[in-house]
Amino acid sequence: MSRAPKTHLIRDTNDRAALDLMLSDGPVTKTRLGELVGLSKVTAGQLLTRLGDRGLVQVVGTQQGGRGPNAALYGVVPSAGYVAALHIGPDQITASVADITGTELATGELDPHEASDPVEAVRATVANATERAGITIEQLRCLSIGTPGMIDPRTGDIRFANDLPDWRAGVLEDLRRSFQRPILIENDVNLAGLAEQSAGATHGVKDSVLAWIDRGLGLAVIVDGRLHRGAGGGAGEIGYLAVPGASTPHGTDSPQHAAFQSLVSVEAMDTLARAFGLSGDGVGCVRSAVEGDPDAEPFLDELARRLALGLAGICVVLDPELCVLAGEVGRAGGEVLAARVQKAIASLGPNVPTVVPTAISGDPVLRGALQIGLDTARDEVFSNQG
Repeated sequence: MSRAPKTHLIRDTNDRAALDLMLSDGPVTKTRLGELVGLSKVTAGQLLTRLGDRGLVQVVGTQQGGRGPNAALYGVVPSAGYVAALHIGPDQITASVADITGTELATGELDPHEASDPVEAVRATVANATERAGITIEQLRCLSIGTPGMIDPRTGDIRFANDLPDWRAGVLEDLRRSFQRPILIENDVNLAGLAEQSAGATHGVKDSVLAWIDRGLGLAVIVDGRLHRGAGGGAGEIGYLAVPGASTPHGTDSPQHAAFQSLVSVEAMDTLARAFGLSGDGVGCVRSAVEGDPDAEPFLDELARRLALGLAGICVVLDPELCVLAGEVGRAGGEVLAARVQKAIASLGPNVPTVVPTAISGDPVLRGALQIGLDTARDEVFSNQG
């Protein structure tokens, strides 16, 4: 390798390290940046000048020092790039727009039934959110989408989504053709798992699973710190898991009335609550049990037993350190349900993870989508300028 290409590589590496540092730690002085990145004060100054010329860094304030004038604080320019993230559901599409620093600028919503096809639905939702954010669609660097169903890890396109019949193979190309910029589609539960890993209960945990218990079921699998999608993108489709007490699923038909999902989905819990003579929906009964309603205690015990039937088998295969209960049910059950599920798992096998409720507030799918969108946008913005 000649000296010039090697010099450029070192410079580019240092530039990216400095930008990532400012994104994670906030504004820094030239002296502090040099200390953290391992550069002399002169080299750190040259780096900041270079990034400033590229429109990536600016002075955002000053810091009082000892003797002499105050030191300038440098931070990433928020308007260097923007991303939009979407959570696609059967009854609602939610969008979030953020700048390159990750600061959310606006949100938007749309009833998917108001649009004729997925591209129109996405475009309408994004247009609404970008308008509220005070930017245009053309200023977006990336669009990331979380959706139910299986995503082909080789192509990034949807294989199938039972709850979203219009979202099928070919949607990714249609979206890229319409927006003319990077488009990412990821399974919604996987995104919830990434959000949990980034800033939730599994942060710093190498091996974990997140069980999404809601209208449908899903599992995000983190192995050795990395999301595991499987050869065909179907890792974590636990709704199809054959368990005692449930009928056997057939092919890719929705497992709503078969397999693990037929025992613990929101719909199944409604039925279970009625079987225990409780009024109201199943999620409400979970909340009642957590709040100490003695009439709802047996219902919660049975729900924990049912959840353990599926999760114990998963733990035998994967042996995770941590199992997170998420989705509407996981959030409603909190620590009370998590403790009962852990106890029930312990009675069924040798591998017993710590079971905890999700630590992510708001919409974890949208948060995870924003995370992968920012990763892509930053790679493009930080490497393709200059």
